Amino acid sequence: MATQMTLNVNGKSHKISVDDPETPLLWVLRDTLGLSGTKFGCGVAQCGACLVHVNGEPALSCMTQVSQVAGKKITTIEGLSRDGSHPVQKAWIAEEVPQCGYCQSGQIMSAAALLAKNKNPSDAEIERAMAGHICTCGTYNRIRKAIHAAAAMMRKGA
Repeated sequence: MATQMTLNVNGKSHKISVDDPETPLLWVLRDTLGLSGTKFGCGVAQCGACLVHVNGEPALSCMTQVSQVAGKKITTIEGLSRDGSHPVQKAWIAEEVPQCGYCQSGQIMSAAALLAKNKNPSDAEIERAMAGHICTCGTYNRIRKAIHAAAAMMRKGA
């Protein structure tokens, strides 16, 4: 028997039906709601490609059961900004961070969560916040540079 629930994703309410309430949030986002920006990477919470925000906190959607987030505020990469105007997104482009781009939505979401709490992070704080991500292209230095640039934009009110 299907379970009915309501999810608040990117500021919109969605009534969904799932066969199993333990279904990973990732699959509901991608397959039910059509939000494909959140990526499936490893499926075991090791790569960070599936990271979203739940009530403003980073959450790995591959390991988060959909029943755990019913009634909570979920933000995906599509909800970070409608037009790519979030300072992290702007800095990512300016610093030419992405190569293949696969891990980038999760990386951006982690960076945004960090900067929402700390508008002037040190390199060590950035490394801690981003430690759960694997970038096979190795753009870690550009990622750190982009986070610093986004932090500067945020401090200036951009």
